[in-house]
Amino acid sequence: MKYKSIIQYSLIFISLGAITFLAGKINLSIRFRKQVQKLFSLSKNISNKKFYQQQLDSLPEPVQRYFKHVLKDGQPYVSYVRLKHNGQFKTNLTKDWVNIVGEQYFTTEKPGFIWKGKTAMFVARDMYLADEGRLIATILSTINVVDIHGKQQYDESELLRWLGESGWFPTNLLPSEKLKWTAIDNSSAKLSFDYNGLSLYYIVHFNSANEILEMETKRYMNEKRLETWIVKPNNYEERSGIIIPMQAEVFWRLKEGDFSYAKFKVTEIEYNRPEKF
Repeated sequence: MKYKSIIQYSLIFISLGAITFLAGKINLSIRFRKQVQKLFSLSKNISNKKFYQQQLDSLPEPVQRYFKHVLKDGQPYVSYVRLKHNGQFKTNLTKDWVNIVGEQYFTTEKPGFIWKGKTAMFVARDMYLADEGRLIATILSTINVVDIHGKQQYDESELLRWLGESGWFPTNLLPSEKLKWTAIDNSSAKLSFDYNGLSLYYIVHFNSANEILEMETKRYMNEKRLETWIVKPNNYEERSGIIIPMQAEVFWRLKEGDFSYAKFKVTEIEYNRPEKF
């Protein structure tokens, strides 16, 4: 009888743990869905605007060549983006690579994005939502081991991510009141972006195929440490009439060298469909 009771209690605890895990997973999914809905609700549809090559006349030569390559005359502006990806990720520059799958949503009229990445160890949510940057990492679907937000450094870092990933929706890189291009040389230009009190920039390098080769800026690794951060898109293909990179690598350029920590491959991308997958 004693051993039978032990087994019964063990089964009860296992069942309770499974129920708690499942409930946490469902709750996380519901919260993520609500965040995606909020993201899309905050930004207007601007797809009535169209791109024409006359808009490029005052831009630096390599920037003009880029837009002429990736966009067609009459291309509607992208308002909303949703994509899925797989790839590899490092939680720390000294750690091993882990496999990751993710989904990401963007808005353009009001800058914003939300990303969820899943590995065997954790679920991460990275976002710039309602003008606030935030990073959350959760284990066992219930325990937040990281929840960083509320300071300008985080707002700036997440807005930089949104801007640096605009190669997936390049109408977002066309000049506007907030966004300017400045000439550097025949294969690079400076991209400046001012929004909500934040002034951001990238040095953008273009290859001989008139594609973005590399985007370089300064980004906070933590609250105090500002380092060179690189977005390197590659493997360009046409999707919905737009030529975009299907792969991207992200790394820190430190005194010790370049340290890659994210390699993503887009598996699915859709424009102007403001809803969760």
